[in-house]
Amino acid sequence: MHSNHEGADWAAAYDRVMTRALLPLAFLPALVAAQSGTGALPKPPVDLVRVPSGGIQPEVAVDGAGMVHMVYLAGEPAAANVFYVRSSDGGNTFSRAVRVNSQDGSAIATGTIRGAQLALGRNGRVHVAWNGSGKATPSAPVDPRTSRAGMPMLYSRGNPGATEFQPQRNLISQTTHLDGGGSIAADGRGHVYVAWHGQPADGEGGEEARRVWIARSSDDGANFAKEAAISDARTGVCGCCALRLLAARSGELQLLYRSAANGTQRDVHSLVSRDLGQTFAGTRVHGWEINACPMTSMSLVDGTPVLRAWETDGQVYYASADSAGAPSSPPVPAGAGPLRRKHPRMARGPNGAVLLAWADGTAWARGGSVAWQVFGADGRPTDVSGSNTGIPAWSFAAVIARPDGGFRIFY
Repeated sequence: MHSNHEGADWAAAYDRVMTRALLPLAFLPALVAAQSGTGALPKPPVDLVRVPSGGIQPEVAVDGAGMVHMVYLAGEPAAANVFYVRSSDGGNTFSRAVRVNSQDGSAIATGTIRGAQLALGRNGRVHVAWNGSGKATPSAPVDPRTSRAGMPMLYSRGNPGATEFQPQRNLISQTTHLDGGGSIAADGRGHVYVAWHGQPADGEGGEEARRVWIARSSDDGANFAKEAAISDARTGVCGCCALRLLAARSGELQLLYRSAANGTQRDVHSLVSRDLGQTFAGTRVHGWEINACPMTSMSLVDGTPVLRAWETDGQVYYASADSAGAPSSPPVPAGAGPLRRKHPRMARGPNGAVLLAWADGTAWARGGSVAWQVFGADGRPTDVSGSNTGIPAWSFAAVIARPDGGFRIFY
């Protein structure tokens, strides 16, 4: 916070704020008051911060002490590296970056939806999973139809304090054709889950034959059981779309994925487990008929209720989920404007407000803008919204809630 009793001081403070974010119109009255010397310059309800070192595809998690944990990708898009950083001041400053992948170039940023995800497990341990690149080892099993090894689903975990990470491991043992992005979740009791989609090694067919698979660990990621199929075989899975997994504080395991029945039914489906990932109940969430692979990703936010966000036909939506995984509220769209929105990300503030952010105008090998809308606890849009250019190619945003009721976007 800066004093604003003199015009020069106020102008300098104003310039600093504007370099960090596109200031919402809702705060203009407060700025006028600050300029006249009647108050201090307020912090905007949404501020923006660049990912450290020019990284892309940020994913974040905040622990109970308020520590922000982040992974991001950097390097050659087809053979990238995964880096981990943390921040004890809400993202103003970050620790020295630690490389997660033990083999150089073993991650993939191309396509935007195959990058790293992280989860915080027992005693705050950091767990990371990502789709392996074409050069990654250890490789997945050989596909009997092509006689070539497939892309691996890679996993690593940090030591206490996450100052270094264990050598990467492949978790695929009996599936092939890894494509769209996998996901990871962990809880405070030592359970770690990694999910992806692919085909059984002896299976035939295309996207309609794909299923969601999950590998489970009950010892903090030291060992994983062989993967098991958890989605309905009749839905298929959209080959180039990411899925999203969450271990909720309620004890439920929730997952979102996009189907590919008949090659055109690109619906969002929910899977919910209440027995530590042994069995799942499925529900159709939102329909979309399109004879193409839209390369989408999704978002899940823990709490009561769990919040979920996804893309349908160029628009991004969010909705709450009931205990069965079905929507407990109608899907809420981001708002009016050109429908070219992708990769929604959410955060829920301490007052119940929700920030929905997304990538606007991005496409294959092309960057765009980060845009956002804040919704009140009642689900209605507020007058806090905006956009800012600068999302690089193959990237998207990550979001957190600030303790003061505002939000921060990393891009």
